[in-house]
Amino acid sequence: MLPTRHLLEFFLTVYVVILIPGPSVLFIVSRGIALGRRAALATVVGNSSGFATQLVLVSLGLGAIIARSDTVFVILKLLGAAYLVYLGVRNIRDRKALAGLLRVRDSEPRPLTRIIREGYIVGVTNPKGLIIFTAILPQFIERSQGHATLQLLTLGALCIGLAFLSDGAWGLGSGTARAWLGRSPKRLERLSATGGAMLVGLGVGLAVTGRQP
Repeated sequence: MLPTRHLLEFFLTVYVVILIPGPSVLFIVSRGIALGRRAALATVVGNSSGFATQLVLVSLGLGAIIARSDTVFVILKLLGAAYLVYLGVRNIRDRKALAGLLRVRDSEPRPLTRIIREGYIVGVTNPKGLIIFTAILPQFIERSQGHATLQLLTLGALCIGLAFLSDGAWGLGSGTARAWLGRSPKRLERLSATGGAMLVGLGVGLAVTGRQP
């Protein structure tokens, strides 16, 4: 079951969070620069699998609770908003360290299974995914339609598909432009700082937004 009245708002909100460089994006970019496009895309596959694991665990445990409890919803929303602000501030503060990932050079070939496994670990432990699934997606559940868990799974699947395409673009871009990016880590510094400011704004917006009726 798919809520349809707020899909555009959903896609825009989720895409902003996905697009901003975080652990997964920076890891994919670093793999692309160090090992090339093939390794970057394998990392994307692993990362998306970890993202999907988060979605299943969160949906099975939270769907019914969120549908019945406004209190749980508000708590999750505020915690998510606070963490988005925290991530944004940290992105701005640590932009030099994040950009330092671009200086990594690793020319030794690696098995694809190992690269996928490493991507999975990053994806399944990425706090950004938990924020999306526990604090953002519930904003778009329409309780009048029922089946909150199914709605969470459906919206989450769309989110994973969007993340796969976005991360794939990062991987292809970094693998193709590895020399250009590697010459100027300051480019990622500016990108991280801009993304941090966007995360702070999104967190504030999430805190003041009510749930769909």
